[in-house]
Amino acid sequence: MWQRHLAVNLNGTYYCTRAALPEMLKRNWGRIINVASIAGKTGALYISAYAASKHGVLGLTRSLALEVAANGITVNAICPGYVDTEMTSRGVQNIVAKTGKSADEAIESIKRMSPQNRMVTAEEVAAVALLLASEEGRGINGQAINVDGGTVLF
Repeated sequence: MWQRHLAVNLNGTYYCTRAALPEMLKRNWGRIINVASIAGKTGALYISAYAASKHGVLGLTRSLALEVAANGITVNAICPGYVDTEMTSRGVQNIVAKTGKSADEAIESIKRMSPQNRMVTAEEVAAVALLLASEEGRGINGQAINVDGGTVLF
């Protein structure tokens, strides 16, 4: 599990960046938007490998943002909380297996983590990505932006 999370989340982010960055450097313009997680800022129960890989994504994002800023390229990360997706459904199964809670109890405990008492939607995450990809987002660089309903406030 450790190797898989690092390979997909951290190495995958690195290899995608390595493939796209040369063209961005030639054009003196580009937007790199990594998907991290609030777990990459805080950690969480039962997901040590996942959280470690997302911490790595944040380190890569911040360092690369400094390295390419003078070339018209921004590098940012979006840090979703629990998003109402299939991945969260698998997380619920993990919570059920580790705690003995029912699936409904697990979902409610996830929702209660947010001051908004809900999971965020994929559309909310996409809206942040659109801003970061736009010319209006050019002043945002090296940031890890939470989309979590206020679960993590840093």
